[in-house]
Amino acid sequence: MAEKRWYGGGPTQRSGRWVVHALRLPFALRLPFTAAGRGIRRATHAHGAGESGLGKLIELHAVNSAGDMLITVALASTIFFSVPTDEARGRVALYLVITMAPFALLAPVIGPLLDRLPHGRRAAMAGAMLTRTVLALTMAGAVVGGGLELYPAALGVLVASKAYGVVRSAVVPRLLPPRFSLVKANSRVTLAGLLATGVAAPLGAGLHQIGPGWPLYGASVIFLLGGFLSFTLPHKVDSAKGEAKAQLTSGQHHLHLPVTVRKPKARVGGARTALGRAAFWRNRSGRPGLRTVGPSVLHALQACAALKTLSGFLTLFLAFLLRDQPLGGLGPEISLGLAAVCAGGGNALGTAIGAWLRARGPELIIAVVLSSALAVIVVSAAFYSAVAVAAVAATAGISQALGKLSLDALIQRDVPEEVRTSAFSRSETTLQMAWVVGGAIGIALPLHGVLGMAVAAAVIALGAALSVRGLLSASRQGAPYPRVA
Repeated sequence: MAEKRWYGGGPTQRSGRWVVHALRLPFALRLPFTAAGRGIRRATHAHGAGESGLGKLIELHAVNSAGDMLITVALASTIFFSVPTDEARGRVALYLVITMAPFALLAPVIGPLLDRLPHGRRAAMAGAMLTRTVLALTMAGAVVGGGLELYPAALGVLVASKAYGVVRSAVVPRLLPPRFSLVKANSRVTLAGLLATGVAAPLGAGLHQIGPGWPLYGASVIFLLGGFLSFTLPHKVDSAKGEAKAQLTSGQHHLHLPVTVRKPKARVGGARTALGRAAFWRNRSGRPGLRTVGPSVLHALQACAALKTLSGFLTLFLAFLLRDQPLGGLGPEISLGLAAVCAGGGNALGTAIGAWLRARGPELIIAVVLSSALAVIVVSAAFYSAVAVAAVAATAGISQALGKLSLDALIQRDVPEEVRTSAFSRSETTLQMAWVVGGAIGIALPLHGVLGMAVAAAVIALGAALSVRGLLSASRQGAPYPRVA
């Protein structure tokens, strides 16, 4: 009888059926999102990353990358695509002067300043997220109303973004799962950021169709979520037990520091062991006295700085070149999109190659990557074409990814744990400054394809001259290498 009354034709029974369908509909709508969320959680928390807290950092970095991409889309559509090429170049030059020049002065301060906040890393990451939330809303109002506050707000966003990057690099060593290499962890974080960027780019373009300020509104929501996720990281992120500061020099002592002495190296089968490397960096009192990162890390940082300079140069130079001179008769947007896809695909491929090169020496990898990039760019300068531009963009992406992974491996191998987070923070700041220098060269150079490739080749040649010989010399010493991924 109850079933008969339920399916009867009265108003009460019909209302009951509508309530049931109304309750079921949201669940049906939520099902694809909840299933996708579970899949993402399984991927980010696999192989012990969930227990160690690395999975939460991977998700946080994906959120950060998505927000940065929405801001990039908004700025590009406002400063770059909304006006003719000559005027756009002037606007970007003004943007560089107002934002990048102060940032070049502030960047060296970011690392040492964050070194003084070892117990507040979660708060620092949350502060960087929430700062960008407020600044994105400010920029949205400036884009709609044409206010001059756009440039100071953009500078603030840039500084906050780089501060987050420095803290993230310092946090990763604290969240390694058991039997998990540092470079493998960084490759996962990087890959998550790339995937999030790929999803956010079309989302930002769609929001821009609604209005020029909508990508910035979306970015503010994403950064607000990132601020909440920052505090979900484990408490050990804020621990600074046993840490000290590192300086980016290759010397083994300073006048104001205790003199380090080289103790006998423990060798097994001709290879220097971890015990021998630890003894190398101990002072006379037997306590860790490292204040330098060592020659291998310094040469690797020089090579990666050259690759980062190349990235900044190509980003701005190709943006204007392809808008003014599209590839093979294609439109400017398609040409720029092709270059961006090649660079992003190359970055992802470089991360995958790093996972495949499990037992190769990091010094050798960086030397090969730098030399290969130089060869590709030189050929592209000699035979400039659409294929050459695509090849250079892809090569830059692959080289930068492999170079950064190998630099991480060297820091993991040669820098003791008590100064490793400081070395990460300062190396990250150095690389961001290199991007600024490359971007400035790209905006100042005349729009000539062959000339641009020649300048890019000169940048990489300088990096190779400074670093390759030292890297190969270190590689021949036979030190045991950690897994590159």
